[in-house]
Amino acid sequence: QPPGSVNAQIRITEQGEVISSKYSDPEIGRRNLEILVAATMEATLLHPHGDDSSMPEYHRIMEAMSLDAFAAYRKLVYETPGFTEFFFAATPIREIAELNIGSRPSSRKATDRIEDLRAIPWVFSWGLNRTLLPGWFGFGSAAKQFIAREGHAGLKQLQAMNQQWAFFRGLLSNMDMVLSKTDLGIASRYAELVPDEALRERVFGAIEAEWQTTLDMLFKITGARSLLQSNPTLARSLTTRTPYIDPLNHLQVSLLHRHRNGDDDEKVKRAIHLTINGIAAGLRNSG
Repeated sequence: QPPGSVNAQIRITEQGEVISSKYSDPEIGRRNLEILVAATMEATLLHPHGDDSSMPEYHRIMEAMSLDAFAAYRKLVYETPGFTEFFFAATPIREIAELNIGSRPSSRKATDRIEDLRAIPWVFSWGLNRTLLPGWFGFGSAAKQFIAREGHAGLKQLQAMNQQWAFFRGLLSNMDMVLSKTDLGIASRYAELVPDEALRERVFGAIEAEWQTTLDMLFKITGARSLLQSNPTLARSLTTRTPYIDPLNHLQVSLLHRHRNGDDDEKVKRAIHLTINGIAAGLRNSG
């Protein structure tokens, strides 16, 4: 947590879908509570070390990069012709709405506008098709533009920010985790559900290009050569879980194709529901 934001106490909200995995087993539950208490004590008792004189410059860099990332994100979502059609075809968003998953409707209004979607179904949909787009799209373009403007010195600045600023390091760590859960091979199978081939190639091509740019920039800044290089425990966990998640994705694509082509069998709908639950449980933070 940012220095000064925790004063011996913290209030958090646990996602409903992770409560059973964190607290159903007494030993695991105690371990999670131990981590929470230790982190709260550390943030309260230990003072951050380092020179704060660079913070204003770091904030300026982050502000500039956030504007570039925002522009790249909006260019894809709001300025790419046919993006809405792509989204509704290449993700299970309609099926999520049909199955009444969650306490509120997926959309604020009965429209197909992206603006009317609630945040959780939006993120959840991209997680289920293994793109996890909201967690990384735009960073690569922003970092690349910053380095293009500032030259090699710009890259050195970003590397220094990663080493000296816990906030930026945490941002990159979270993005590293999200990227490790993406699978564009599986995502391309969901993209095949888009009837318009030209639209599919245009939008998915833009997503693939930004993913590669983001990966390249992440490695340049952190010095890593592979995803989760700094977190081998999580890497092992994902290696164990992925063989169970991937088949569910392939099964879900097949079921979505059947359902959308007129198969109203309740068993198909039930199976879609089960794959949604299974993928979400495997990814753990999909929405």
